[in-house]
Parts: sequence; structure tokens; C-alpha cells
Amino acid sequence: MISRPFLFVKPLLSSLYYHQHRRCLCLLTTESSQAYQTPPSPVNEDHLLRVCTILFQQQDSPDFKLHSKLSSIDFNLTHEFFLQVCNKFPASWRPVYCFFQYTQQAPYSHFTHTCVSFNKMLDVFGKSRNIDLLWSAVQEMAKRGLVNDRTFIIVLKTLASARELKKCVEFFHLMNGCGCEYRVERLNKVVENLCKGKLVEEAKYVVLKMKDWIRPNGVTYGWLVKGFCDVGELIEASKVWNLMVDEGIEPEIEVFEKMMETLFKRNEYDEALKVFQMMRVNRMDDLGLSTYKLVIDWMCKMGKVVQAKAVFDEMRQRGIQADNSTLGSLVYGFLTRGRHAEAHRIVERIEKPEIRVYHGLIKGLIRSRRPSEATQVFREMIKRGIEPTMHTYIMLLQGHLGKRGRKGPDPLVNFESIFVGGLIKAGKSLEATKYVERTMKGSLEVPRFDYSKFLHYYSSEEGVVMFEEVGKKLRKAGFVDLADILQRYGEKMATRERRRNRAVES
Repeated sequence: MISRPFLFVKPLLSSLYYHQHRRCLCLLTTESSQAYQTPPSPVNEDHLLRVCTILFQQQDSPDFKLHSKLSSIDFNLTHEFFLQVCNKFPASWRPVYCFFQYTQQAPYSHFTHTCVSFNKMLDVFGKSRNIDLLWSAVQEMAKRGLVNDRTFIIVLKTLASARELKKCVEFFHLMNGCGCEYRVERLNKVVENLCKGKLVEEAKYVVLKMKDWIRPNGVTYGWLVKGFCDVGELIEASKVWNLMVDEGIEPEIEVFEKMMETLFKRNEYDEALKVFQMMRVNRMDDLGLSTYKLVIDWMCKMGKVVQAKAVFDEMRQRGIQADNSTLGSLVYGFLTRGRHAEAHRIVERIEKPEIRVYHGLIKGLIRSRRPSEATQVFREMIKRGIEPTMHTYIMLLQGHLGKRGRKGPDPLVNFESIFVGGLIKAGKSLEATKYVERTMKGSLEVPRFDYSKFLHYYSSEEGVVMFEEVGKKLRKAGFVDLADILQRYGEKMATRERRRNRAVES
């Protein structure tokens, strides 16, 4: 049974409106067959540097002079060499185009370009917004039979970014005339990439204008709905939804979930549950873990733990096994409502709890203003062989020091001496000044302290020493929990080498 176009969303849309005014289908070959089956031959870095230097310095010179300079270098022109030259000029079309022209001249006229090298060049032209050159190059590709789906994506993303919407449609017709026939699969890949690049309005324009030649399917409309949801345009997303259902296309479960998630994020709690109820009535057999997990997670975030438990029980009755993420959400929900016994019973029943369960415990305990217990969970998780992540440390630091930091009773280990002093040592004096002002002006609203950036500043060998020294001072002053957190970070997270080898201490 096809869901009617958002029976509840249309009145919702009017309310919302009131309140806020492109794979390798080559003509003759495919990209996979063009790609090298063996590793590319190494490029002579000295030759590459000399060639790129000439291309940069002589890019405005006459062709004969530039070609003469390049011919003076006895370099080995390979497919990989050409790609490396393009990489050196990722957004500068002239040197790349000059080198391409040179490769078409003697003594390299035997060199054969592939769809990979052409697409690389098109990408450079697109990033430099040279639409005329891009258009000319893609026509040359079509003549050589090298156009593939990647070509469509690069060209249409460039044209859409430049708001050349008529050219987007013209490109499809041009390529069809050159042998790349109209295909909905190719259109879907283009729409997917445009929507992921926040170009959903442009993607919708292309879909509607090409409707007479390429009939969109559920995948096409699904990407448009998800794209509009990502940019916060719920009204447009619902219009596309209604258009899809009017054409007799049943939305995929992922589209339902995206709409629900967007409604939850917009605090349209009741409307999100109406979507969920619609799915339960019309698509019950299609409901899986991902849908239940989304609903339970948001219910717990909003304090609706009783309703979340009811949905969880329904999921279990249908034989769907909960994952650690869902259980972690329930644990967090029970803790925030003061139901600690039930939260701990859930954890005790899990045979192999993962980090998401511990994060639910830590976050819930911190929300309940129990940072010491959260630190004990942190220690327990390490004993069980589960390595903390950056998010673990940030939650714990916020629990002990607050989101804006606080002044401790001991001047040697208070917030300013550790974090503000640490920022100055890391050369971030501007950030440190913001927090010094707090102590000078009591009425000044303090910005939220970015623990993530601070920990990033000290992800170095210097950080290992700094966190060790701070940990010693904190321990002497009686801040054992905070000392353990910072010292553990210094031992395991401070450098890339240490992060690669996170051997958990027994």
C-alpha cells in the first residue's frame, strides 16, 4: 500500500511556511578496463618538480617557448606522471591545459590519454571555474569515447555550482548524441553527488527538466528528499515526497528515517512520531533495527524514556536484536531520569558491552552530576580492553570542569593554570585571552570552552610531558579523577604513533 503524500505533513508545511517566510560507461571502454592492473610506475620527483616549475613560470609564454623549455627536460611521460602534474595544480587550469597541449605534440604524440587522465583534467578546470574550457574538453572526450559516469559527475557538479542550469540539461542531450544514452542509473549518481554537495535545488531542476527523457525512480526522489532535509528545507522535501507518491512510487525506508530525523532535529517531535506511526501501519514488515534505533535514541535524548522503553519492547517482540548503540541510548535515558537501577540492569545483561554502551553510562552520569562515578566507568572500560576515544575524554573533562571551565580551589591546578596556561604555551594566546577576561569581568558571559581543540593543540610529544606534569599536580591536590583522565590521554592519545599502537594496559 502506497503512503499518501504525507497526510500530516501538508498541514504541517502550511504551518511551517507561515512561521518562516552524475561508472565508466565509455562509448567504447570502461574506467575499470582503462585503469592499470599493475601498480603505476614510480615518478621521478626531480623531473616532476622541474616540469611543474616551468609550467608555472612559463604558463603565459607562447606555446613554442613553453614547449621548448619542456623538451629540454628528458622526463618519462607516463599516465601517472600526467596525473601528478595535475595534482600539483589542483585549481589552476592554465598549467594543466598547457601540459595537455604539449602531450599532444611530438615527441609525445604517441602518448594515449585515458578517461582517468581526462577526468582529472576536467576536475582542475571545474575547480578553477573555466566553464568554456571544461565544455570544450568534455566534447573532445566524447569524440574519443572516454566519457563515463565520473565525467558526468564532475561536469554537472561544476555547472550546477556555477548556476549554469540550462547547460546541465544541455550536457545530457549532448552526451546522448555522442553515444552516452539516457540512463536513470547515471542520473541517480549525478543527483546523489549534487545532493551530497548541498546542490539539491540544482539537482531537482535537472531531474524535472529531464523527466521527458529519463523517468526518475524511487532512488532519484529519495536522494532529493534526503538532500532537502540535509539543507533544512523540510517544505521542499515534502513537496518532492508528495510528487513521488503521486507518481505511485513507494518511498524507501531510508527516506522515512531521514524525514523523521529532520523533524526530530527541528523539535517537531509529534510530527516525527506521526511518520513512525505511518510506517508501523503501512510498512510494519519493513521496519528494522535502524528505524527503531533512531526513534529510541531521540526519545531518550528528549527524556521520553517510558515511550522509548515501549518501542524497545515492541522491537524485541518482533525478534529484532538490539545493538550496543540502542542499548547505550536506553542507558543514557534511564540515568537522566534518575532510574539508575534499571540502567545498570541493562548493562549487566550485555555479554560484551562496546564503547557506545559505556558512553551512554558516562554521559548519563555526567548529566546527573556524578562525574566521579563517570570516571569510575572510564576506568572499568579500560580494564575491559575498550580504548577511549577523543569523545570520551571531552565528556569527562566537561563533567569535571564544566562546558565553560571552572576555577578550582587550588591555584596550582585550577582551570586557568591548566587550560589557559596550556593555550598560551601552545601559541594560542587569542583563545586564552577570552578566558582570562572571565576572571577580570564577573558579568562577562564566558564562551563555551573547546576541549577538542585544546587536546588537539597538545597532540604531540610536548603534550605527553605536559599532561604527565599536570597529572602529578592534580593528584597532589586531591583531584585524582581529573589526574587519571589527563594522564591517560597523554599516554595513549597525544601522538599519532601512540594512537596507531593503542595497546591497552592490563
